[in-house]
Amino acid sequence: MTTSMNLLFITILLVAASTAIAETNMLQDLCVADLNGVKVNGYPCKDPTKVTPEDFYFIGLAQAASTSNTSMGSAVTGANVEKIPGLNMMGVSMSRIDYAPGGLNPPHFHPRASEAIFVLEGRLFVGFITTSGKLMSKHLNKGDVFVFPKALLHFQQNPNTATASVLAAFDSQLPGTQVVTPALFGANPPIPDDLLAKAFTLGTQEVQKVKGKFTPKK
Repeated sequence: MTTSMNLLFITILLVAASTAIAETNMLQDLCVADLNGVKVNGYPCKDPTKVTPEDFYFIGLAQAASTSNTSMGSAVTGANVEKIPGLNMMGVSMSRIDYAPGGLNPPHFHPRASEAIFVLEGRLFVGFITTSGKLMSKHLNKGDVFVFPKALLHFQQNPNTATASVLAAFDSQLPGTQVVTPALFGANPPIPDDLLAKAFTLGTQEVQKVKGKFTPKK
């Protein structure tokens, strides 16, 4: 192959690559999610003639959620694409987390997003764990911001006698949440007892006792 043909071939590859990259972005003003459509790594676009301002509106973060019926004393109110269809293809979402005195948002991770929290009220102890096992933790006060890197285990605890709440922002329209303990001990079908016993250096009876606290996901 001659030098000129080599250059032409490289140029064609670069143009094709740049076109492919450009087309991962939205090619229209908006793509309001059709929540009844078939998902293929996201929601299809709603008929533009049926889009309304309500597709971009959500009032659910205005008031604190009740934590009285939660086992951990915390309640998460999501404002993702499933609540705000207009977020489809925008790569952002929010949530509000409310904590009772002593409440805990237990160790979990978001497989598709980094997270930044802003403390609305109260004080919290928060942290995340790196893949090398290092704990990065901080005591937060009202008005403080803390960031959790994508897909790393993290938690928030309210060790105080007053309630607390935060607003959380994510760089995904649907971050996903995997809480460690129920994911492992409440899996459906269940993970074998001997596997969990070895992984956590527990006896099988202890594993069965922990499993009894979680309802398997359907």
